[in-house]
Amino acid sequence: MYLPIYIYGSEVLRKKSAEVDVEKEEGLQQFMKDMYVTMKHGNGIGLAAPQVGKSLRIVVIDADDMKDDFPECGGFKRFMINPVITEKSDKKVTLSEGCLSVPKLYADVERAAEITVEYLNEKYEPVKEHLKGFACRVTQHELDHLDGHLFIDRVSPIRKKLMHSKLKNIEAGRVSTDYKIVKK
Repeated sequence: MYLPIYIYGSEVLRKKSAEVDVEKEEGLQQFMKDMYVTMKHGNGIGLAAPQVGKSLRIVVIDADDMKDDFPECGGFKRFMINPVITEKSDKKVTLSEGCLSVPKLYADVERAAEITVEYLNEKYEPVKEHLKGFACRVTQHELDHLDGHLFIDRVSPIRKKLMHSKLKNIEAGRVSTDYKIVKK
């Protein structure tokens, strides 16, 4: 099922998400499938549960479409439950980012070049994974959502000031998308 995307200004995007108890959370498999369908419908490569109105520590990623520009993204499809970054490199990389919850707005964001992340996969198996390149960036971007952060929080104050009117329009729902959006 396709879910609406919560946009900038929605309270759920600013909350720290709750850990998931995979034994008690009903409908978890279906919810992750719905997240995946929603992400693909919006032409996204990653989606966090808060973006569809659930304050849960769940992320879905499918960056395979980016493999021509970023070979490390080939086959990079992940379902992450309760992900935690356990290590970050000191080396930083700056690239442009966008977000389904902040439609049609892009900005350069500095992030760690490499991370180690631990999570439960869609089979509830523990995974420890070292990531670099664009796969690392996408993962960091999505995990930020779980702590109530958006990519625009990581831009320079001058850049954020330049984005102010566009952010106000998004917050007011004055933005056109190819996917259903909601603000609450």
